[in-house]
Amino acid sequence: MEKRLPNKKFRELVSFLKEEKIYQDKNTRKINWAKYNLSQIEEAKETLVFIRDIVDECNYFPCKKVGRPLTDAKFLVKAILFSESQLLTERKAQGWLEILGPFLGIQEKLDDRVIGEAYNRPEVMYILKQLFEKVKKSDGILSGDGTGLETSRKQNYGEDKKSTKEFLTSIVDSREIVQAFDFSGEDECRAMHSLVEEVKGNSLRLDAGFVDRKLISKIAEMGITPYVYPKKGLKLNGRLAWKLMYLEFYIDVIKWLEEYHKRSHCESFHSSFKRIYGLIRKIREPCKLTQVTARIILHNRRRLSYFNKLADAS
Repeated sequence: MEKRLPNKKFRELVSFLKEEKIYQDKNTRKINWAKYNLSQIEEAKETLVFIRDIVDECNYFPCKKVGRPLTDAKFLVKAILFSESQLLTERKAQGWLEILGPFLGIQEKLDDRVIGEAYNRPEVMYILKQLFEKVKKSDGILSGDGTGLETSRKQNYGEDKKSTKEFLTSIVDSREIVQAFDFSGEDECRAMHSLVEEVKGNSLRLDAGFVDRKLISKIAEMGITPYVYPKKGLKLNGRLAWKLMYLEFYIDVIKWLEEYHKRSHCESFHSSFKRIYGLIRKIREPCKLTQVTARIILHNRRRLSYFNKLADAS
């Protein structure tokens, strides 16, 4: 069987694609700053209404503790989402919530220490998990990748991958809506084995860092068409899903690449996510996870709102 497969020509094709530029550069779009500023104002209003309404729809079990009653977890979730949406520290959030708290449905005065400690409460994470499930509607065109999240301006993940331990692996759809993510710091390929079990879709695109025969078979067994970019030196021999995927690459490389390069939406998400929300400010691991989850919820809400408006306009 090995002699029948065009392994040599397949490897030559992969090498050619790495060495030759076969794509045309796109022109940068001009920004209408007047419309952009108005959209930012409208987005802030929509975010406040979203926080006010959607958190109240969630369920949770109040924590029973001897002593002083704990602040309602829903108030804390609203405070966290508001803080992350406006990129506020706990001290600044305390001041703004004295003004906007009643609008958000926060019936208590929250000081900065209460807001800071809220990131560490399991009831808060329980509610955030429900919110994430509510805002991850998918179009089935999936892409996955991993990226480092900086915790200091002195770190640059692109230049020194050992400079940061905060690593996010995610799967997004073609609208850049996050469908699943891993923030455990696990290797991105190992993390992807778990993430693919959490998503539903028609196809999934991954770069060469995810070349793994078991992973590709697992994706195919779930009814998802895999598009995993090959490395140099690969052989076509292997499991059926592996063989079919790379034979399609060999037979019609342009058509295959047109599908694969929809993966750019995942890279676009990571870029905008880090640009908009900035550094991970928390120190404790549960707090970091809470912060990242809240930011992803806000990101998904913003993308869903954008595409809902496009649908209404059409």
